[in-house]
Amino acid sequence: RATTTMGRVLLVALLLALPVAINGIECGKDGVICPPADQIRVTPDGSCVSGVSTWKNLFGYTQYNDKSYDGLCSFFGGKPALDEGLGWFIIVGLGGLFSLAVSFCIWIGERSVPNRHQDDIHTSEHFNSAGRTIKSGLCACDIVSKWTWAATLLQSSNVAYAYGISGPFWYAAGATIQVLLFSILAIEIKRKCPSIHTVLEVVLARWGTPAHLVFLFFCIMTNFIVTAMLILGGAAVVNAVTGVNIYAASMLIPISVVFYTAQGGLMACFISSWGHVSVIYIALLIFIWKVYAGPSELGSTDKVWENLMSVALKYPVPGNFEGTFLTMWSRSGIFFGIINIVGNFGTVFVDQSYWQGAIAARPSATYKGYLLGGIAWFAIPFSMATTLGLAGRALDLPITMDESGSGLVPPAVAVHLLGPGGAFLVTFQLFMAVTATGSAEQIAVSSLLVYDVYKRYFNPNVTGKSIIFLSRVGIAAWGVFSGVLSIVLLNIPGINLGWVYQAMGNFIGSAVCPIVFALVWKDCTGVGAIAGALGGLAGSMIAWMSIAAEMNNGVVNVGSLAHENAFLGGNITALFLSPLICFIVSMMKPQNYDWAQLTKTTESYLIEEDRHAHANEQVLEEDSPEAMDVALKWTTRTGALMTFVLLIAWPLLALPQKNFTKSYWGWWVAIAFIWGHLAAFITIILPIWEAREFLLHVLGVKKMDFSATVRGRDGYDADGSVAYRADGAAATGKPAQRDISIEDTPVTQTSQAAPMNQAYPQQQQGYPGMPGMPGMPPGMPMGYPGMYPGMMPGPMGGSPGMYPGSPPMMGGMGYPQMPMGYPQM
Repeated sequence: RATTTMGRVLLVALLLALPVAINGIECGKDGVICPPADQIRVTPDGSCVSGVSTWKNLFGYTQYNDKSYDGLCSFFGGKPALDEGLGWFIIVGLGGLFSLAVSFCIWIGERSVPNRHQDDIHTSEHFNSAGRTIKSGLCACDIVSKWTWAATLLQSSNVAYAYGISGPFWYAAGATIQVLLFSILAIEIKRKCPSIHTVLEVVLARWGTPAHLVFLFFCIMTNFIVTAMLILGGAAVVNAVTGVNIYAASMLIPISVVFYTAQGGLMACFISSWGHVSVIYIALLIFIWKVYAGPSELGSTDKVWENLMSVALKYPVPGNFEGTFLTMWSRSGIFFGIINIVGNFGTVFVDQSYWQGAIAARPSATYKGYLLGGIAWFAIPFSMATTLGLAGRALDLPITMDESGSGLVPPAVAVHLLGPGGAFLVTFQLFMAVTATGSAEQIAVSSLLVYDVYKRYFNPNVTGKSIIFLSRVGIAAWGVFSGVLSIVLLNIPGINLGWVYQAMGNFIGSAVCPIVFALVWKDCTGVGAIAGALGGLAGSMIAWMSIAAEMNNGVVNVGSLAHENAFLGGNITALFLSPLICFIVSMMKPQNYDWAQLTKTTESYLIEEDRHAHANEQVLEEDSPEAMDVALKWTTRTGALMTFVLLIAWPLLALPQKNFTKSYWGWWVAIAFIWGHLAAFITIILPIWEAREFLLHVLGVKKMDFSATVRGRDGYDADGSVAYRADGAAATGKPAQRDISIEDTPVTQTSQAAPMNQAYPQQQQGYPGMPGMPGMPPGMPMGYPGMYPGMMPGPMGGSPGMYPGSPPMMGGMGYPQMPMGYPQM
């Protein structure tokens, strides 16, 4: 089946490659304008003298206020497009309103949960794991939210502006496959260690303290790098577009999300992610329609093609076929793609926030959510950079390479197309992207500090209440620290968003394979994992600095380290030397680890009981261990197929085009157009559809029954307890042969179990003569999990024997072995 699907994909891609390619650009033909000889390779900043340049716009386009671009030394020229007050309004005003909105959603959601479940949603397990019940739509939404950095919106357009269409493609493809492949690890979490809170708990359970400390270093460093890129890009754009002090922006951006993240924990991140991506995709669709459908100076794919061909004669791209922007034959584009692929493995596989998202999802939602999230995220860098990045060239705007490297291409194009409104839109879009990932990083770092530092090395007996308090302290502390970190980086000459983005793989790439081996290779040893991670890091630093020195006459500095060959050598060394060392060392004395031991050990890390943290106690058949075994095979094949298409099939089929024709370019834009709309549907509509029952409940339209029941069994109704997949399925792990769903119909009196929200009758049907039980409050559910504090749930999900040594009680009523509405027990 996978082979057939691959064949169909390749056939469609081949059809897209059929239009005949041209091998050059001809002036005066097909709408191509010949640039004046004195304007070829003339840049605004390079020809600037005393604040005036000799640069002229090739097409005679003017600014949104009809002022000429000719003679400008840069697009922004030190003058913000928006008033400073509007910048403060975005950061403080809209940021504050969004924070209040998320806090209100958390509050109203918690109030809508029945009283019998209130204790479950106020535990440390729920605070840091979101109940482990997140559905696939919201899971995909969260992936897009946390993977959309400032760099996603800014750096992708920068590489489009510099390299042409190969830049957006390699940015999108090179950072999508990591999420697709991580879906395999997400399933392995649910199969082998569903009770974990952090990735480091897997490392600790397998390899002990030394490895735990080594990978703690790598995880924290990953959070440093991701946070730095978020704030560097966000603060630079806010400063350039609105004039808000860059240091103030650096501090306020991370602090703006501290309040709701500290209030609701991981669930707050999931709730806020929907709002974040809604703004991001709505802005994206506005820009796509404006550039390729108008009204604007462009307004069609043909006009964009003509202008890009004309600009390629003025600014031929070094290393590109015929210097054109519309080709996949791009040396710099391919180099960037390799760096992007290698570097982004580290920022997914070594970032605790992605592991935390997988931990929080329902088992059946993990692989669906990550696959959907990867597909939807692809549209942001691909569609947006193909739009704004190339529009910056097609309009021939006076954007300097320094402005481009600082991520200012999108705001420049937005200002030209929409005036101050465009500047506002792209700034608000960026603010949403930065704060989305910022909240995820804050809860990720606080989890590492609480579970892997405080609990592990200072207070193993910490209580759940203390965990929540310390997590909130950690969230606030990281919010402040990240602002200070960004200010420090801003004062290092030569360090900008592009530099940090391409350097990240050198620092954290060597930890990727050892962490993956912790879940998929039973023979990997702790010594091998440590040697691979540290050896790969050392090799990466040596390769990076050696190549930089060779490129700069033996001098190593920030500038020489930024050479693409140096970045490439360091990134490749980090990712591929590490598994080689790890394999050699591990095979000297293989561990032969028993995966059942991992499940047992990680279950002991639970601080408070969570019935969703055990593989064999899942309610729904689609979440069962057997279903996860099937899903693992399906996800592995799907992830491999999509990786093949994105990294090999698509580029190879685009290479014969060399310089894109108008028709082929039209197909390319159509794909970006459709993909953007599909991604918006996945992340905006799907989460609402999946949560429709709860939303209707919150709005008071239709009451939702929060009990899970097994359908198809005579005389069995919802009783508020933990329902099983089948007879004893939760205890035996055997698959159920029944449909499982949420019961949303009123409970009748035909059940042998006491119905929810009703007092136990004086005489229940099927048990004649059974007296009413004094002291039993009305509405007490029969078999409510953990009815008495300190007692573990019995076989029916209720309390165990009331006295030590007594057998478990059916439904928690105190009568051992009495079938209270549960036949065949």
